[in-house]
Amino acid sequence: MAKAKKEMLLVGSKTKEALKGSGKNTFNVSSEALEALNEHVYWLVEQAQKRCAANGRKTIRPYDILA
Repeated sequence: MAKAKKEMLLVGSKTKEALKGSGKNTFNVSSEALEALNEHVYWLVEQAQKRCAANGRKTIRPYDILA
């Protein structure tokens, strides 16, 4: 069974603009790239939630995301 599509957490136009780059190095960005990045953001959120819970806290701190 296919996975249900998750809600987009990123602003597509802004993210595409950032990924495209500027100047000499510009890139095309597929919609699949945005979906993959969105999945990675969901994974980061889940990891931060687990880290926060493991430390007995209810507030997610920057180091929960960056660890």
